[in-house]
Amino acid sequence: MKVLVTGADGFVGRWLIRRLLDDGREVYGAVRPSEPQREDGLTADERAQVRWLPLEITDNESVRRCLDLPYDAVVHLAAIASGAAALRDPGAAWEVNAAGTARVMNVLAEARRKDRADPVVLHVSTGEVYGRGQSVARKETDTPAPCSPYAASKLGAEEAALEAWRRSGLRVVVARAFAHTGPGQTTDFVIPAFAQRLKYAKQIGAPVVKVGNLEPIRDLLHVQDVADAYVRLLAHGHAGEVYNVASGKGTSLEDVLFRMAELLDVRPIPEADPQLMRPADIPHLVGDSAKLRAATGWSPRRSFDDTLRDVLDAQKN
Repeated sequence: MKVLVTGADGFVGRWLIRRLLDDGREVYGAVRPSEPQREDGLTADERAQVRWLPLEITDNESVRRCLDLPYDAVVHLAAIASGAAALRDPGAAWEVNAAGTARVMNVLAEARRKDRADPVVLHVSTGEVYGRGQSVARKETDTPAPCSPYAASKLGAEEAALEAWRRSGLRVVVARAFAHTGPGQTTDFVIPAFAQRLKYAKQIGAPVVKVGNLEPIRDLLHVQDVADAYVRLLAHGHAGEVYNVASGKGTSLEDVLFRMAELLDVRPIPEADPQLMRPADIPHLVGDSAKLRAATGWSPRRSFDDTLRDVLDAQKN
C-alpha cells in the first residue's frame, strides 16, 4: 500500500510516518523544498525507508508533480498549524490551508476521473472549527462557528476537500483533531511551552512562571494515539464523513500546568503575561469521539500523565 503524507516533516507527520512504516506501508513524504532541513525525530533507517518529494502547496505545478501519482492513500497534513502564525497573516493561512487543500484535492480528483488512481484521502482538520459554543462535548453534527483565522481557514479547507468528494467521488474522509501533544512538538504550543518554563524555573530556583489564560478546558491526546486514529480512518472511515479525534475528557490548562509541576516536583506561582494571551480563546473545547470509535474501534491508549511525562522527558535540560 502506497501512502503519501503531506507535511511529512511536521510534528504529527513524523509520528504518522513511523506508524505507517511499522505497519509495513510504502511511505512517500511530501515536504516544502524552500525550508531548511529540520530535525524530524526519525532515525536514519526510518528516513531511508521514505521516498521524499518536494511540495510547495501554493504552486499548482508543484502540487501536480507531487500528487499526480498512483497512491493508494493520501494523508493531507500540510498546513499553517499555528494559531498565532495565522493571526499574524490571515491571508497566508487561507492561501496555504484552504487554497492549498483545494489544489491538492483537485489534482487527486482529476487523477480519479482519468482512472490513474483512486486513493482514500484523509484530510486532517481541527476541533477548533466548532468555535466557542456550549460547554459540552462537540459532535460532528454541531454547526461549525470558527472564531480565529486559523480555524476559519481550516473550515475552508474542509469545504474544499468535501466539494471534491461531491464533484468527483474522491474518497475523502475528514478528521477533526482536538488538542494533542507529545515529544517533538515545538514551544509554539502550550503544553511544551509549559514544560520549558517549568523546567527552567526549577533549574534556576525561580518561583514565578509566566502563563497565558489558564481557564480554557481542553481535550488532550497523545500524538501517537492521534496517529493511530488516522491509520484506522484510512482503513475504516466512510467517504464524505467527518470524524472527531478526541478523548471526550476535558482538563483546564491550570490543572495541566500544576500536574506537570507535580511531576517535576516544583511549586510554581503562575503570573499572567499579556503577551501570552490569545484574543479568541475558546473557553471549552472537548470532542465526542463516539462516531470514530464505532467506525474504527479506536480508543486512546496513553494516559493523561503518560502524555505529560513524555513531553517533559523530551525537553532538554
